[in-house]
Amino acid sequence: MERRTGHCQCGDIAYEVLGTPDDPHLCSCEHETRISGGPAVLWVGFHKNGLKWTGPSGEPTWFATYPTLKRGFCPRCGTHLVSVANGSDTVMVTGFSLDDRSGTDPVGHSFREEAVPWMNITLAPDPCASQPAAP
Repeated sequence: MERRTGHCQCGDIAYEVLGTPDDPHLCSCEHETRISGGPAVLWVGFHKNGLKWTGPSGEPTWFATYPTLKRGFCPRCGTHLVSVANGSDTVMVTGFSLDDRSGTDPVGHSFREEAVPWMNITLAPDPCASQPAAP
């Protein structure tokens, strides 16, 4: 099984995820732009059971930014690392916290209509669109 690692800016919070990256996408919702200070955040999904915290400080500090969503941040440097929706089997990691970003080209852009007007995005081809239809 594929294994990737990632960490915050200061290195106190580190993680590994197992599996193939799923649903890499940008998000320009109000939460992401305020938290990141940028026009979008790149999210990459992995199965929640494949996430392991490996840094010296263990798990991140959790903060609920929406009634059904919690996000993990490094309490020391403030890096935004993960997002988990209630009841989901998927954990979304911030794409740029990954050490290896191969295969994480965004295939979608959530809240595109809220993106700043000067932002121009070219999305990767949807990998599901190239698969043959089921019989």
